[in-house]
Formats: sequence, C-alpha cells, structure tokens
Amino acid sequence: MANFSPVTAAKALWQMRIRKRPFVLSHAVNSSCNMRCRFCEYWKEEGPQMELEEVFRLLNEAREFGIQVYNAWTVEPLLRTDLPLIFEHAKGLGMTTSMITNGLLLEKRARELVHLDYLSVSVDGTSSYKEIRGVDLERILPGIIKAREVMGRPVLLNCVISGKNLDDIEGLIHLAKDLDLKISFEPIYEFGSIASETWKELGIRDVEKYRTTVDRIIGMKKQGYPVINSLTYLAMVRDLRTDYTCHANDLILCVASDGSIENCRVHREPVGNIRDGIANVWERTRKERKETSANCEKCLFFGYVENSLLYDLNPEVMRHYDWM
Repeated sequence: MANFSPVTAAKALWQMRIRKRPFVLSHAVNSSCNMRCRFCEYWKEEGPQMELEEVFRLLNEAREFGIQVYNAWTVEPLLRTDLPLIFEHAKGLGMTTSMITNGLLLEKRARELVHLDYLSVSVDGTSSYKEIRGVDLERILPGIIKAREVMGRPVLLNCVISGKNLDDIEGLIHLAKDLDLKISFEPIYEFGSIASETWKELGIRDVEKYRTTVDRIIGMKKQGYPVINSLTYLAMVRDLRTDYTCHANDLILCVASDGSIENCRVHREPVGNIRDGIANVWERTRKERKETSANCEKCLFFGYVENSLLYDLNPEVMRHYDWM
C-alpha cells in the first residue's frame, strides 16, 4: 500500500512474500444493511454475526498471525453498535484500521471513530446518486464532512462506475477536491446472482462513452485532482482488461460475518472457519486458493488489482496509488 511508511512497507513485504501470509483482515463485521441497492447481493443475505468477544479473539489471532490491517466492511458496519470497541481493540494490538460504509449513519456516529485510521464511503454520483442508491446525496455529505474533521485526515469516496453515472464522474471529482476528500473508481461488477434486468439498466453498455469518461478520470489524475488510483489500473479499467496476476487471496484474509473464511469477494464459497484456526485454514487451503486464482476470469475491484500490482512491485503503481 503506497503511502505506508518504509518500515511498515518492509513488514508487509516480509509478511506476504517471505512468510506467505495475508497482510489484511477483511471482515464482514455485520450482516444487515440500511440500504437496498439493486446491484448489491449482500443485504439479501442477513444472517448470524460474531459476538464481540468472538471478534476480539479473531483480531488477537489475526495479529499473532502477522496481519497488520483490519478492514471492517459489508454489509453496513455502522449498524453495529459495538463497532468503536472493535476498532479500539484492533488499534490496541497495533493494527491499522479501516472501514467501508454507505455513510447513512456517519453524521450520527462520526465522533465515535477515534480509533479509525482510514474511512471509505460509497458515493457513486451527484445527480444520479439517488437513483442508484435510493437516498439523497445530501443525507450523506454532512456525515462525510464531520468524519473528516473528527479523523483529521482525508476521507475516501469510492465510486462504482456504471451505466447510470457517466455524466456525474467529473462533477464528483470536483466535489472531492472542493471538500478536501480523496476519490477512487472501479467499474461495476455484474454479479450473476443479480437479475439481468438490473444490468441492462446499470451495466456498462455504452462502451465508447464509458472509455471517454475513464480517459477524463486519467486526465484529471494527471492534473493533480485527488484520484487515488494508479494510472496503470485506470488504463485497465478503461479497456476493461484483467491482464494481471491476482494475489488477492494471498494478501487478504476474508472473514464473513458468521466466521466463515472465504476466498474473496467473487469466490465466496467458504474454505474454512475461524473456529478451525486461521493458520490451519490458511495452510490447508493453499493449493485450493492457488487453483481458484489460476482459473478465475478476474475482476477489476480496485483493492484487489492495485494491491496485486503492488505485490508484483509495479513501479508506476508504487508511485501513484495513493491510499493507505
């Protein structure tokens, strides 16, 4: 991750390349949501979630395993009332903390995030936001501004590029700059479990307009606008190319809300459970995870691609990927 200190970067390389263990714990910290986005499959799967003490044990074991980053995400972390205690525990173990949220509860809970290092809010447009997410953008922005003030560092807007928001992209980048925020982009992923009618409306179908839009993102990145993505990744997004070696399931330990360990966001079949022990599952599934990655058509989720390119020491990504 490009903005880590040299010491932390060295620890990350040691953990991933020498010990061959994950650097990030990506935890689906809860299983409910306060939005009903049509393109998302997670809110439809509400089920059991770990109790606080179970999460503490997970964090303890993850840190002992060498993991240094804890990322709380999906379905909506801020619905979990004990979330600040989870971040406090992770920070007490020396972990970097991050969270991905839809932002609806940020204004109410921002002051509780004193142990959060990095915050990403899903914002997919300006005028198109309500049509995409079902609520007005004005409900989200005050919380984003408040969180930035509490945390004392930039908040990240993560925009999923779809067929609905191509006319909003440039305005969203200007909004990020005006509010002293950062912004990232990734193309929408068409999960097979979502109805085809949804993808007819939200999928990327006007490819020429889409590519022109991504070229504009690249141009604004070069002009100094706060786009965190690397130029290498943005070119892949523009051309919808997945010609990279995916290391996601080597770099990230994905734990579902019920304690299941999954391969990644796309291949979500459980490969084990935290009750079996992180180290045991990690070693036992090494061959399985490698085969899954080798046979995968690959996605363009920016966290997976950018960090895979970092793992392969891509020099442009090391210079220009500008998040953690």
